[in-house]
Amino acid sequence: MSIYLPDASWRHHNGLGHLIDVFGGDSMIRFVGGGVRDSLLKTAVSDIDCATRHHPEETVKLIKDAGFKAVPTGIQHGTVTAVLPSGPVEITSLRKDVSTDGRHATIAYSDSWQDDAMRRDFTINALYAEPNSSLIHDYFGGIADLEAGCVRFIGDPETRIAEDHLRILRYFRFQARFGRGIPDAASLAACIKRANDLMALSRERIASELIKILALPAPLAIITLMIQSGIFTPIIPEIRDNSLKQLKRLLEREKAYSVKGDPLLRLAALLPEDPELGRSIAQRLRFSKEQKKYLIALLTPTQDAPCALAWKIGKQAAIGHIVLFREEDALPSTMSLLQDWECPVFPLKGGDLIKKGLPAGPIVATTLQGIQQQWIEAGFPEAEWVHQKADQAIDQFLLAAK
Repeated sequence: MSIYLPDASWRHHNGLGHLIDVFGGDSMIRFVGGGVRDSLLKTAVSDIDCATRHHPEETVKLIKDAGFKAVPTGIQHGTVTAVLPSGPVEITSLRKDVSTDGRHATIAYSDSWQDDAMRRDFTINALYAEPNSSLIHDYFGGIADLEAGCVRFIGDPETRIAEDHLRILRYFRFQARFGRGIPDAASLAACIKRANDLMALSRERIASELIKILALPAPLAIITLMIQSGIFTPIIPEIRDNSLKQLKRLLEREKAYSVKGDPLLRLAALLPEDPELGRSIAQRLRFSKEQKKYLIALLTPTQDAPCALAWKIGKQAAIGHIVLFREEDALPSTMSLLQDWECPVFPLKGGDLIKKGLPAGPIVATTLQGIQQQWIEAGFPEAEWVHQKADQAIDQFLLAAK
């Protein structure tokens, strides 16, 4: 029985129909992957991906012929992005693998839709839809798997993983999103067997996929499965079974206090409260400077008052640290306070102290830091209070210097 792509708003995006016509219609270009899968599930489609029989250089020409900008986002892999008035559309030439090493693939272009489908990871991602007729082409039982909530590799799972080791982490992310019930035994077994292959991947690719997993609406079940399967051992061995208790508590508190799901905060929940460990993992996963600073702040023990902590490490990090580590009875009032709190600006600079009579030199920074600490401990009083403290500190210094 033929199955057709449901109508959806994304299919009527400005310029998309014209682009399809210029490419030659159903025989030359088709929707593929997430757009087809998510439309069948009647969920929102965030990205429009197409596959085409045209080679990349032809794709660029046709996009320009249609009157749109062509961006060679991944042209070495056959992907060109068409920038439509309604947003980007990624168009990738049909491909087949010539050789792979687990990180990179050497490809050849093809005119076979099934060749292209064979090199995709999961059956539910290898669905192609003719844009005009809406007929869906399903080469590996992806529609049945989608209906059953089964995330399954195409062909032999170990072969698929050997082609690209990142598919191990992608498997767990897709299992969390689309899987129901017991995971596909062969797929899970292959991921467990080949978990050490993750060590061959770039840290950036691992970090990107891990953050996507941790950002899922309800990641506890899949993180539990990953820990029990030993998936974290090669990349973050510090994550252990006992990490789950703290993650579970964090997820409960996120819901109770309307805290936005934060992947780095959830990562911190899986780790001991140790800033040096946070630094080590951030470096291991090649986190940005901002991500590294944030993770270290989350894992640094402190008993600072809520607003004092927010001033020192930022409001977001302070809320995260408090939700993660503080006792339950203090949370309602603390969260209410912080959510409406605006960080004040310290109303004193080193130049102000010099103008008041303090001699230039290291004593300026030392005095400024001391007054700032008093200001924080006093609950951020007004500028007049700060300047009074500055005058007192300068008087004491000058008296001692006589």
